[in-house]
Amino acid sequence: MTPTKLKPVDAVIVGTGVVGSILAKELADAELKVVALERGRVIDPQHDFASPYTFDELKYDRHSDIFQDLSRETITFRNNAREVALPMREMGSFKPGEAVGGTSLHWGTHTRRFLPWDFETRSRTIERYGKSQILDECSSQDWGLTYEELEPYYDQFEHLYGVGGKAGNLNGEIQPGGNPFEGPRSREYPNPPSSMNYAGTLFANACRELGYHPHVNPVAAQTQAYTNPYKLMLGQCIRGGFCSSHACSMGAKANPLTTVMPALLKQANFELRPLSNVIKVNLDSDGKRATGVTYLDAAGREFEQPAELVILAAYTFNNVRLMLLSGIGKPYDPATNRGVVGRNYSYQSAGRVTLFFEEKVFNPFMGGGARGTAIDEFNGDNFDHSGLDFFGGAYIAVASSGAMPIKSIHVPPGTPRWGAEWKRAAARYYQRNLTVRLHGACQSYRQNYLDLDPNYRDANGLPLLRMTFDWGDNERKASAWITKKAEEIAKAMNPSLMSAQPTAGHYDIVPYQSTHNVGGAAVGADPATSAVNKYLQSWDVSNVFVIGGCNFPQNSANPPTGTIGALACWAADSIKDLYLKRPGPMV
Repeated sequence: MTPTKLKPVDAVIVGTGVVGSILAKELADAELKVVALERGRVIDPQHDFASPYTFDELKYDRHSDIFQDLSRETITFRNNAREVALPMREMGSFKPGEAVGGTSLHWGTHTRRFLPWDFETRSRTIERYGKSQILDECSSQDWGLTYEELEPYYDQFEHLYGVGGKAGNLNGEIQPGGNPFEGPRSREYPNPPSSMNYAGTLFANACRELGYHPHVNPVAAQTQAYTNPYKLMLGQCIRGGFCSSHACSMGAKANPLTTVMPALLKQANFELRPLSNVIKVNLDSDGKRATGVTYLDAAGREFEQPAELVILAAYTFNNVRLMLLSGIGKPYDPATNRGVVGRNYSYQSAGRVTLFFEEKVFNPFMGGGARGTAIDEFNGDNFDHSGLDFFGGAYIAVASSGAMPIKSIHVPPGTPRWGAEWKRAAARYYQRNLTVRLHGACQSYRQNYLDLDPNYRDANGLPLLRMTFDWGDNERKASAWITKKAEEIAKAMNPSLMSAQPTAGHYDIVPYQSTHNVGGAAVGADPATSAVNKYLQSWDVSNVFVIGGCNFPQNSANPPTGTIGALACWAADSIKDLYLKRPGPMV
């Protein structure tokens, strides 16, 4: 099939999530002609998610209505290279989106910054503890980009998304009520923190008894009505639950549809093309310059969109797969430890302690986003790892995100899995349980990577992306140690019963854990170990920028979206202020 060649544009952007929407707006404001290609459909949250339809947990959370259509494209998975990878046929461990607005349509709104240590994980760990603290197979590396460089862009993103929270470190001065372990920030959050509910108060009191410093999670579910720098108004969160896995009919959840798109769509030099699935970045004869992209529309017709600048702004898996399909960068080979595309794939470790009470009632159905209370004493390198056989850590938290009735049923250990006794326990303990959670870092390893599957193809006949991943001993040991700290907090809350579950055994792709898939197109200072330079520009094709969670060389304990948003703002300024003035390699 010969594709239909369209009129050239200045920039073509693949994906309309957090990254794609910000890049499109900033480049359109710089008077570039911009086209954004999105393979998903257009969603109008106020119509499509109007009450009471938004409360359909079965449709959205269980049947994946706004998630990626796995019948057309999925990934294959195996724990190690000795196994044959098999396709993921239904959503499990993670839930990538597929609509204008991307995965952030249904995100939980938790907007922590990474710690300064997270950007220099390898060098700081070796400096403090020596090389023996890091396993030989661990490939975690410094970003080549520091917290100090990214701080203004964290601030920009937080104000764009109306994040509510309390600063813990303002320009180096520790502030009461905030997280004292965070990196210095230049100003306060744009919105006040959410109030602490009963579960959060119980957790906070127990933490204080043990000498810890509890603080309220920063969230982008608006704590008050807010108008952002693009002059778009967001409503206040009413704590109706049904937040994560759902879009918000109140317009209170910050995402591209509430913070960027209404302003962007008014600009004559911007065009949005939904239901447009990009299958390749086109390169010139020597493979050093992109000439545009090829995509398929909803009818399967093939189009070529020429462009001076190509920006890959999709989900981690899709960015990496497009690089591999297009021949941008050398594919990673775990046998030789050479190549960069697919290297340093990582995820998010976890752990939890579930508490049951006989008298305390928590009304868990009232909540929204990632509202909750946390401590950071065991995150990053905030504690001394001397004598411990791991590095990195986790924050410990109690969330108040709204307990949906299907997935939020917890019963005490020993309860039958079905029948009348199970029903009685489910009804009794729905309001009488809470979970103390670990949200942990995950280092990268030589044996964990992404590549093209040799056996399975998508609906268009293209190879699926293959994930080879398992937990490292570092993550298992860190989770076991920090889970014991969480158990101490849990005991101080005086539950009737409690059960602990750290990360252990092999990674399982079936149960949901987090949609925090990162790596595969890592940022770095060395082109031998990174796919993009500090400006998120491809080392090999200078007019291609690859931006998103795929840039993380390993994963922090903190959720990725705030950092992804900061990277988008950083890249937008880098393109406008540096690249457009002198196109070509920036490093």
